[in-house]
Amino acid sequence: MGLKYHTVIFVPHARARFRKWKVTNRQLHIAASVAFLLAAGSVFTTWSFFTNSIDRNRLEQVTSENENLREINRSFEASVNSLQSQLAEFEAQTRQLAIVAGLDGFTTALEAGIGGVSSPIQAPNAGVVLEDLDDRASELAQALVAVEVNLDERRRLISATPSIAPVKGILTSRYGYRRDPITGNRAPHWAIDIGAAPGQAVQATADGVVVRAGRIGNLGNAVYVAHGFGITTRYGHLSKVSVQAGDRVSQRDTLGLVGNTGRSTGYHLHYEVRVDGRPENPRAYILDGTSAGH
Repeated sequence: MGLKYHTVIFVPHARARFRKWKVTNRQLHIAASVAFLLAAGSVFTTWSFFTNSIDRNRLEQVTSENENLREINRSFEASVNSLQSQLAEFEAQTRQLAIVAGLDGFTTALEAGIGGVSSPIQAPNAGVVLEDLDDRASELAQALVAVEVNLDERRRLISATPSIAPVKGILTSRYGYRRDPITGNRAPHWAIDIGAAPGQAVQATADGVVVRAGRIGNLGNAVYVAHGFGITTRYGHLSKVSVQAGDRVSQRDTLGLVGNTGRSTGYHLHYEVRVDGRPENPRAYILDGTSAGH
């Protein structure tokens, strides 16, 4: 079958000669194909340019975000390691305080015994680490509360326990049975007598509250102090009483002055220590190096 021709006439203007070309169907098809390919190539090139530009921007953004996340993770790990070290140090200090406070059985969760089937060691994730730190911090807080309570109890016990001499002087009568200085008969003496100069200050041997002050039987002018924990002290034969019932006194506060009132043969201080109402040897409670008799 013969090729079909098409004639293309080009007229530049009204008076110029026109021009014409013969074009076959094959030439038209080829030209159309070339034009289509050029247009498709142009569209693809334009799309690829913008797409690649967007992808590069997104890649740079994702890379920057990943680097920020890695930096945050490194900072988090460093903070957790520092926190674990501080927590371990606090636990060690709490154990030492617990011993002082009388809580010898204090242990942390890490020290408690555990058991079970062994498994491969795996690095814990952040959630597990934080949960462990939270548990340890909670246990430490509870332990510190117990330590604080027991330390306060011990502090109050120490403050309430007589530990100094009420007056400097010479031990003139020991604790226990003795020959009564008035009758000459053997009789119990649940105190010590300390000979001292008239008017010398008599001081409280521990913190406490005055429960009696004034004239008290054979003790003459006397002061009774309750220290708590069942501990009381008594000071007799004073020439002057400087406190009254209800007064709160601290160790070394003046209670009165050495005298010779009541059933006495000379200037001295009658000093008693009682625990739960039972007398104890006061010399066992003089620990400051100025014990009576020195």
